[in-house]
Amino acid sequence: MADSGRNEKPDGGEDARALREFVVTSPDYYERQFKRIGRRSSFTWTVNGVAGLLGPVWFGMRSIWRWAIVFLLVETFAWVQIVRGAFGDLGADAWKRIAQIEGTLDLRRRQLQAAIDRGAENVEVFRRTVKSLEDAIGGIRLEAQKLDDAGLWIAGTGVAILVAAKLVQAVLANPVLEKRFSEWLSEPSLARGMRRRDIALAIGVSLLIAVPTVIHYSFPGSVDLLAAFPTVDAIRLNVIKGVEQFFDFAVKNGEALFDLITYGIRLVLDALELVFVKTPWVVVFGFIVLLTGLSAGLRAAIWSGAFLAYMGILGFWVKAMTTLALLGTAACLSIAIGIPLGMFCARRPRVYAFIRPIMDFMQTMPAFVFMIPVIAFFGTGKPAAVVTTMIFGGTPVVRLTVLGLRSVPENVREAAIAFGASKWYLLTRVDLPLASPSIRAGVNQTIMLSLAMVVVASLIGAKGLGEDVLEALQYANVGQGILAGFSILFCAMILDRVVQGRAAK
Repeated sequence: MADSGRNEKPDGGEDARALREFVVTSPDYYERQFKRIGRRSSFTWTVNGVAGLLGPVWFGMRSIWRWAIVFLLVETFAWVQIVRGAFGDLGADAWKRIAQIEGTLDLRRRQLQAAIDRGAENVEVFRRTVKSLEDAIGGIRLEAQKLDDAGLWIAGTGVAILVAAKLVQAVLANPVLEKRFSEWLSEPSLARGMRRRDIALAIGVSLLIAVPTVIHYSFPGSVDLLAAFPTVDAIRLNVIKGVEQFFDFAVKNGEALFDLITYGIRLVLDALELVFVKTPWVVVFGFIVLLTGLSAGLRAAIWSGAFLAYMGILGFWVKAMTTLALLGTAACLSIAIGIPLGMFCARRPRVYAFIRPIMDFMQTMPAFVFMIPVIAFFGTGKPAAVVTTMIFGGTPVVRLTVLGLRSVPENVREAAIAFGASKWYLLTRVDLPLASPSIRAGVNQTIMLSLAMVVVASLIGAKGLGEDVLEALQYANVGQGILAGFSILFCAMILDRVVQGRAAK
């Protein structure tokens, strides 16, 4: 197997010393095998008996875990088939069903005999029932016998799979280890030899995966611990109680802070609702079309006017403007917080390392989960919807601001500093202009993710187009849901063109 890393191998005695340092055990054997492999560009057939015998344990001891895991799964499956076929009770479920049916059959036979003794009219009904149960038992008994007889074939299949896996491992071991040796020559930090830790880990992982799996599938129900994770209800209830106490404490002692945040959100939200909802539609219509035209060109302006006309003619104008006000509040606050935060973190790796897991949590946690504490702190309504939208959509602008500022070429910054640029000049005239495409993309992503929360936010009292979609889901009103959904889509397209239009041109 050819590998470019072989060109970097030392020669002569140095090569032998490097090989001994890498393989630790049986260096003479591996030196001969590696020379055979290195002389040919195609695959070289070699057999490593120890690797074939130990299987995944050998690969794990050599820190070649990619192959170790694959072979461990294959061998575990083979051992399950062997033990299950040779010692397992394959027909156990069938015989259990037979025992249950026999209990019912005995009852029905007594009922039949009693009906015959009384001369009842439903004798034939009981006879048909008894006959049906007897036929069912016969069929299941035949199935159970077939399963019991198939044990030898199942065990044989397992043996065949195990032997094939062992042969494959024996053939692949030397080429894989030779490739690992080539990688180690160019990257000495890679694991070499067989350290005690790797040996213990390989054996432990193999036993941990193989033994419980074989027991569980070969002898179902024999070990209750393998069937279900041991759960302690008392611990779960105590944790739930502790979480509830924490939120009760936070709500009682942070009321002033939450009121202040709600007041700030209300200021921005009321201002935007005044602009979008209270202003005459002609003014808002013309302003949005003009803004789109200035940002993205005449064609985008025409499409923007068509989208707005669609929302107005179908009666979605007020709700669309309410959605834009709610979305604008969340987006404006996210951008106002996110860009300065990204600028602060861009040159402070430790601060960003602290903030990044928090942003990961905000993006990966399902929206319905973090809505629970938001409702506890802010109640239901538009402020709570704004906070929920900010949590979900506020992280891209921070990430992309950091990425953009870190991508500014250092030689450009050094040249500006050499010409006497101050920190403020460097930030406003060098860093931000060069990072603006990335920052603009972050703003766009924040707006799009905020718009994606329109329907979810309607669950906690946010008005707008999301309310129509939610009602359509509740009452299966397909037409209303599709039309409102297109309105949300058109709002997103207009905002996307306004934000990214100049960059696209």
